[in-house]
Amino acid sequence: MTQNFGTEADLYDSIRPTYPAEAVRYMLGAEPLTVADVGAGTGKLTAGLLAEGHTVTAVEPDGRMLAKLRENHPGARGEEAPAEDLPFADASLDAVTAGQAFHWFDKEKALTEFRRVLKPGGVFAPVWNVRDEEYEWVAAMSEIIGWSSAEYVAPLATAGDYFAPQFPDQEYAVFRFALPVTRRGLVALVRSRSYYIDGTPERRAELDEGMERLLDTHPDLKGRERIDLPYKAYAFRLTAG
Repeated sequence: MTQNFGTEADLYDSIRPTYPAEAVRYMLGAEPLTVADVGAGTGKLTAGLLAEGHTVTAVEPDGRMLAKLRENHPGARGEEAPAEDLPFADASLDAVTAGQAFHWFDKEKALTEFRRVLKPGGVFAPVWNVRDEEYEWVAAMSEIIGWSSAEYVAPLATAGDYFAPQFPDQEYAVFRFALPVTRRGLVALVRSRSYYIDGTPERRAELDEGMERLLDTHPDLKGRERIDLPYKAYAFRLTAG
């Protein structure tokens, strides 16, 4: 995982989308569970888990992001730790979640660790928000800013064996929603991405200029101050044997 998200914790927290409540319910069901939200960042998924009545421990390796999470969600316990070395006993959790984070983990080590801490029949539930490029202006935006690992991994993970052998039985569903943003907010969203945070000054300027050009010239965006950015939430439910 980039070590620089923490430098932009406030920006990340202010502009990144949360996850649809129906996606959270699909992932974990209706009964309250004991959950570790791994790679929790500033708590975008943590918030939805708490709202559904789950008991949540947010696990995040970046202390700056975790500090923001604790500020936002005092009802969640926080642990500073990586996904590959979780601070939980064997078979102690009902569920492990990962919102917009699994692609940052060492896949094999993390999946093995998730199996270790889950009770028999427990659930690993990753979720990704991906821009919906069925909208032409969103596809044009992607051509300017490029694609992050999440955009590649989420559709790839729908293959039945992606989480095997640790989690051979998977279910998934896709939930559509939109993030209301301002013109400035859409630019800020791009600035919260790893490729901007870690980019050279020249690359950042290129991204800023491309976004301003898109906003000024695309017929679906020109002259608009309020914009609905469409997303697809890829939500997974993987049961431990």
